[in-house]
Amino acid sequence: METFELLLHGFSVALQPTNLMWALVGSVLGTAIGILPGIGPALTIALLLPVTTALAPTSAFIMFAGILYGAMYGGSTTSILLNTPGEAGSMMTALEGNKMARAGRGAAALATAAIGSFVAGTIATLALTFAAPAVAELAFYFKPTDYFAITALAFCSVAVVMGTSRTRGFVSLFLGIAIGVIGIDTMTGQPRLTFGNMQLLRGIALTVVLVSLFAVGEILYVASRYRSTPGVMAPIKGQLWMTKQDWARSWKPWLRGTAIGFPMGALPGSGSEIPTMLSYTLERKLTKHPEEFGKGAIEGVAGPEAANNAAAAGILVPLLTLGLPTSATAAVLLAAFQNYGLQPGPFLFTSNPALIWGLIASLYVGNVMLLVLNLPLVGIWVQLLRIPRPQLYAGILVFAMIGVWGLAGSWMDLTIMLVVGLGGYVMRVYDFPIAPVLIGLILGPMAETQLRTALAAGQGNPLVLVSTPLSAVLITLAVLLLALPILLKRLRANA
Repeated sequence: METFELLLHGFSVALQPTNLMWALVGSVLGTAIGILPGIGPALTIALLLPVTTALAPTSAFIMFAGILYGAMYGGSTTSILLNTPGEAGSMMTALEGNKMARAGRGAAALATAAIGSFVAGTIATLALTFAAPAVAELAFYFKPTDYFAITALAFCSVAVVMGTSRTRGFVSLFLGIAIGVIGIDTMTGQPRLTFGNMQLLRGIALTVVLVSLFAVGEILYVASRYRSTPGVMAPIKGQLWMTKQDWARSWKPWLRGTAIGFPMGALPGSGSEIPTMLSYTLERKLTKHPEEFGKGAIEGVAGPEAANNAAAAGILVPLLTLGLPTSATAAVLLAAFQNYGLQPGPFLFTSNPALIWGLIASLYVGNVMLLVLNLPLVGIWVQLLRIPRPQLYAGILVFAMIGVWGLAGSWMDLTIMLVVGLGGYVMRVYDFPIAPVLIGLILGPMAETQLRTALAAGQGNPLVLVSTPLSAVLITLAVLLLALPILLKRLRANA
């Protein structure tokens, strides 16, 4: 009953005219950046961090949530019409959606993607509403050893799952941790990795690194592979609404996609790509029309799109309750919380319930807004694809430089932005994942603090790290995650 009361309080916050306006702004921005290939929610939120500090935290996060959900909706449009996923989570949608569009069923494909996103987003938000308070309640009993074990498992999961190899994943992770510990050691007061530079004593601003990796590194990478020849857009043809048969073939994939996407989104390293791939594979196995897969099966659009949006709600469970980011976008959202001097976790539910429940309630409101924005106005949204890419990328870089300069008016920040941005570009060229850098950067200092606190309490005995049942289980899982692929590889070699 208390959850319903808190949710009603959240709606009273989310439905305030100012917050409704920011939800609409976020939904429009999210849909736009989802449609534009090469630009995602993480990049957009990172760019907005320097310029949203004047906003009230609740309004800012309602807008950020709209951007996150909107990007999931918008990414399907270019996947279906242009065979170019606007978002990584829309890759699987392109397989069947574009075939449907070329067969004259583009309108049905767009409709099942939009409605599936709405259904999955609403159900997943409902699950978030009840799961988040329960997890936050449990988190009150966590000890420093438990928090360290959680971060250790997150590090191993992200490094192993993301990227083409574990080596690349761990290199990215350790690079992020190294950047995160630059500055004054909070426990001893000693400078670390400053190399005698006084301006590095305060550390490297998280926002500068985020903007550098996404705005500079990602855009340089996308621009370096830009081809002036535009893709051929499939026209929006066919009946403007779904037929009875389309509904009959879509509603089960929507529910199955939601059931896959929400829990997978909450796991470190899964992102939106893994649940959409699992959903597509499942629908291919369960379909009664296997001959249509590869030629435009509507189940191949409905399931992955539902999984994509459910995963977006799933990442908010560990983020809001434990302060644990499980994807690049979640890492940027965590940085946004820290930008306002807030630390997500169980205490935020009690100290700032208006923010937490206003944010959760805004997800319901945003889903309705996005359904209205995407179904009837898709013809307008696709016109964004006519924006010349060189001007778009140049504009993003200029906006990024202005934002970083506005943080502190520091030339050092601009220099760091250039160096980190070029490093991010090199990482993308050589296929080093970006997300582990962000998660190492954000969670590294937290893991260090919890580790040192636990060791101090245990008088230096390392066994204290497995002194609670939860920490023992999580550390064991982390070790298994590292050792299992090696053992399996050796077993196959000996077989």
